[in-house]
Amino acid sequence: MAFGLSKRELAEWKERVASGEVALLTHFWYDPRFPQYKTVTKAGCSDKTTLARWGEKYGLKAEWIHDREEFPHFDLLGDDQLRILRLEGLNSHIKRFNLKENIF
Repeated sequence: MAFGLSKRELAEWKERVASGEVALLTHFWYDPRFPQYKTVTKAGCSDKTTLARWGEKYGLKAEWIHDREEFPHFDLLGDDQLRILRLEGLNSHIKRFNLKENIF
């Protein structure tokens, strides 16, 4: 379940993903399989080859891509989430969701 994002933010992410751009969207999240995580960042791109290459530079494997029709994406959690957001210069995501405290 996703929390803490607006319909506009989701629509913008979907638009960027559909256009073939790698787009990242962070939101609060609950999944009983991963109770230790309170947020997830979805890194999506409609071009799975582009997405796989993007993920490769961060040590993500192509087989980890969630192949969701129009919106293939990686789910970034924990240490990988924070590391990748930092490397992508998305400090606003880190600050907004207080990730340092949420994932350790």
